[in-house]
Amino acid sequence: MNHDTPSSAATEVVSTHSVYGAPCWVSLTSRDVRTTEEFYGAVLGWEWRPMRLGDRFRVALADGRPVAGIAAVAGMWQMAVAWTPYFAVRSADEAAARVQERGGTSAVGPLSLPPGRAALLADRDGATFGVWEGELFSDWAAWHRAQPAFIRLHTRDAFDAAIFYGEVFDWASAKPGYCEVGYEGDEVVLRSGGDVVARIESGALGSAPDPAIRPHWQVHFAVKDVAACARAAERHGGSVLSEGPGEAVLRDNEGAQFTVTSRRGR
Repeated sequence: MNHDTPSSAATEVVSTHSVYGAPCWVSLTSRDVRTTEEFYGAVLGWEWRPMRLGDRFRVALADGRPVAGIAAVAGMWQMAVAWTPYFAVRSADEAAARVQERGGTSAVGPLSLPPGRAALLADRDGATFGVWEGELFSDWAAWHRAQPAFIRLHTRDAFDAAIFYGEVFDWASAKPGYCEVGYEGDEVVLRSGGDVVARIESGALGSAPDPAIRPHWQVHFAVKDVAACARAAERHGGSVLSEGPGEAVLRDNEGAQFTVTSRRGR
């Protein structure tokens, strides 16, 4: 999801009709844009530019390419500080209605955020996600291959979740351009244009007091040095939840959880 005006004629925009049902953006709800900018600038090396929605919104740039958004609306909208993936849809209103018909909930919207419409939703196990109807950068394929590396849903039952999202987003519909669903062991794998764009795994506990164990979408960012990112997070007010070869789960200075990984291939 992008609310910024393209910076050059070379950045041609296309609509969400080009990537049906696929993750198309990630956004962080925050309480304070300035401290969030400082944290992710130090940990991931991001630079920033404003969105045309106002001072509460920023676009993160990695090597000059838009990779994520930040919206300082957590306090204003009484929302949790968290990373959220957004999925491309033909109609945000229709997608929100499908979610509610299937036992999910609507937290915010659908509402107009030129050049499109958005909604923040939750599936029937409580995992939060968004939908976006509107313009995308034409280099969407390059975006999802760079950052985030991928997104993963930790949920109660992967196959039940795949049915829910498949009905909302028309996954596996056999229509040209729509996402394909496959299986690797106990995981559900989502592909768009042959590339893996999301994974769904079982094992989360809906009633767990720890939000890291409850159903949630986890955003993974590809980095060159996982250990360096973890140390930078600790120095700038964040924390390391777990760290292993090639991957670390971090919390930022406001408590939002994300993963840094050295693996770009899925």
